[in-house]
Amino acid sequence: MVGLLTIELHLESCASLKEKRRRLKPLLARLHREFNVSAAEMGLQDRWQDAIISCAMVGNEQSFLQSALSTVAAWVKRNWPDGMIVDHRIEIV
Repeated sequence: MVGLLTIELHLESCASLKEKRRRLKPLLARLHREFNVSAAEMGLQDRWQDAIISCAMVGNEQSFLQSALSTVAAWVKRNWPDGMIVDHRIEIV
């Protein structure tokens, strides 16, 4: 099974795409390091203050994937001061 977490972010004070990428890159690296997920910016790449990131995880139990990806979303909400979560969703395939 594959779990996919999609997070829509709003970065209030970004003034350029370069600044946006500078803020997202450490977040994506930390998610990979802390939670062993594949993470990438997947949408809204041309907008300065908005981003969609996705995290993918492979596992053999749906409940494990749901719980693990919920933990990732909660961590981003609590620990990432550069922006706020507008929306998130978890899909299990």
